[in-house]
Amino acid sequence: MAKHTILCVDDELDNVEALERLFRKNYTVLKATSGAQGLKILDENPGVALIISDQRMPAMTGVEFLEKTQKSHPEALRILLTGYTDIESVILAVNQAQIYRYLTKPWDSFDLLHTVEQAIQKYEITRELKKKNIELAKALNELKSLDKAKSNFMILINHELKTPLTSILSFVGLLNESQLDDEQKLFVNRISRGAEKLRSIIEDVLLIVRAETKQLKVNLAPAVFKNIESLLSPEVLNVTRYKHQTLLEGHLDQSVLADQELIRQVLNRLVHNAAKFGQDNSEIFVDAEKDGDQVCFSVMNKGPQLETPVIEKILRPFYIDEDVMNHSTGMGLGLNICQSILTLHQSQLKIENTEDGVRVSFHLAAVL
Repeated sequence: MAKHTILCVDDELDNVEALERLFRKNYTVLKATSGAQGLKILDENPGVALIISDQRMPAMTGVEFLEKTQKSHPEALRILLTGYTDIESVILAVNQAQIYRYLTKPWDSFDLLHTVEQAIQKYEITRELKKKNIELAKALNELKSLDKAKSNFMILINHELKTPLTSILSFVGLLNESQLDDEQKLFVNRISRGAEKLRSIIEDVLLIVRAETKQLKVNLAPAVFKNIESLLSPEVLNVTRYKHQTLLEGHLDQSVLADQELIRQVLNRLVHNAAKFGQDNSEIFVDAEKDGDQVCFSVMNKGPQLETPVIEKILRPFYIDEDVMNHSTGMGLGLNICQSILTLHQSQLKIENTEDGVRVSFHLAAVL
């Protein structure tokens, strides 16, 4: 590691050489016998970490010299050496020259070495903090740019994708009202299913972007989810019936502070995942259990367990693992949408393996 550089300034050569002998083992020492010479040396050495100056020097006092060094070396620390008790000089040094410490002559070598070591440590910390602040400012600007990009992306999807999609669905509707033979009906139905699927994907992406850019409105109010089947969409119920799965529920009649419609979406997606990846002829258990001043909602299914690396990645948008997804179609948005909605409720998903399946849970504030 390179040594830090110290500049020692004193009009008495013996003092400068004594300081050099004291510091040269641990630091690179530069010497000057006047303020003017010291300023010239600083111009040639921008990386000076510490400046030590005597106060009483001809032509330019130590305070005057140290004050001038602030422009060329603002990060450097300053120590003033004074051979007499001069409170006015000390006050000027603190107020104008912004010294780190002042010491009286004759100095105590141990005290001076300790003071210099502390000054260098402060210099290193200050530089590191400045570096981190620059990095944080850069990261903040990148986040702002990312948020702007997300907003622009949302506008793009709304206009450039939803507009032509609306036209497609409108013309498909007109085709369905016309005289079609069986083959034409088959083609139109496939177009319609594809368009509806695309619309669902667009809405999911927009929901995630609105949530992440804090544009998704959350209406918090006391909410109760009494019956799971009444909360589920026909699509989710159809999956459970197709796979001959039984829906069981615990004490869902817990009052929580939440946006009822958004949490209904979360429960729908969690049950849909549990049904989709659960075993045929198995049970899906949905429960809400009081946990202090919160309520823990959970959805459990019987099926293949998830490996730890998959659990760590599965909440990312557009994540698809073919082994987990069983080569099924999809964009891996469901759980990410749940996570985005729950984040706005100061909550998050927890995914864990059970003895014979997977349990997904989240907490909401209870209404006491």
